[in-house]
Amino acid sequence: MTSASAAIPQPGRTKAFLRLVMIEHSVFALPFAYIATLTAMFQADRSIHWWTLLLVTVAMVGLRTFAMAANRIIDREIDARNPRTAHRELVTGAMSVKSAWTGALIALVIFLGAAALLNPLCLALAPIAVIPMVVYPYGKRFTNFPQAILGLAQAMGPIGAWLAVTGQWSWEAVILGLAVGVWIGGFDLIYACQDVETDREVGVMSVPARFGIPAAIRGARACHAVTTALFVWYALATDAGVFFWLGLVIVAGAFLYEHTIVRPNDLSRLNRAFFQVNGFIGIALFVCALLDLLVRGLTV
Repeated sequence: MTSASAAIPQPGRTKAFLRLVMIEHSVFALPFAYIATLTAMFQADRSIHWWTLLLVTVAMVGLRTFAMAANRIIDREIDARNPRTAHRELVTGAMSVKSAWTGALIALVIFLGAAALLNPLCLALAPIAVIPMVVYPYGKRFTNFPQAILGLAQAMGPIGAWLAVTGQWSWEAVILGLAVGVWIGGFDLIYACQDVETDREVGVMSVPARFGIPAAIRGARACHAVTTALFVWYALATDAGVFFWLGLVIVAGAFLYEHTIVRPNDLSRLNRAFFQVNGFIGIALFVCALLDLLVRGLTV
């Protein structure tokens, strides 16, 4: 009786896994995958294909879940030596490494299954999307620029979403993917600033640890300036309308706000910049992009 009940997954274990992978942070990447998906649909036949949109959602969440779980597993010993991350589930024992790997592999299978249902090209390229997700956690062990690997990983979302609709390569999607990658790499530069002292003690490599917090903040500002330019390029390449341009104005304003509340000598509002402002940026641009496409003739 006891052994049988032990074999059944416990609800607490599922909740611990969802906390481990911070499932709510899908908000950072999903909006841009949706922008790519809906723009590709608009260009194809101006109709929303809900099954494809669902599969893109499943693929994005599945891959991101795998990536976060792998990151936590690979980094668990580093996390244990950092006071900020010492409460994480694999450090405290709230979740075992075996359970984490099980959840990660299930998420990977879900991602591959969704890719297979989308089209043959998505399935063929799916392993390429997985590679940077696994390399990134190791990046901080061999390069001072692990954020570049993270940016590459995140750039694949919009590109893959566009491929899911058309089955063909799109340079418009590449522009959007680069914008997303540079954006996320930039705000990860800011986020890494809070671990500078610990990273130097432990031997973790990063821009803030190697070059200092002021250099990292300047780098993040440069990244977000480039991101804004790439969004403008994407708008021009896709003949975006007034609502999308309004979204870009909102995004530019959010970037300016983000960099006024985070300064090299004041990181007290870093979490607000990371979680709230960046979450707002993705949602705001998606809403504006959706309105723009609907006004221009996208049918539900």
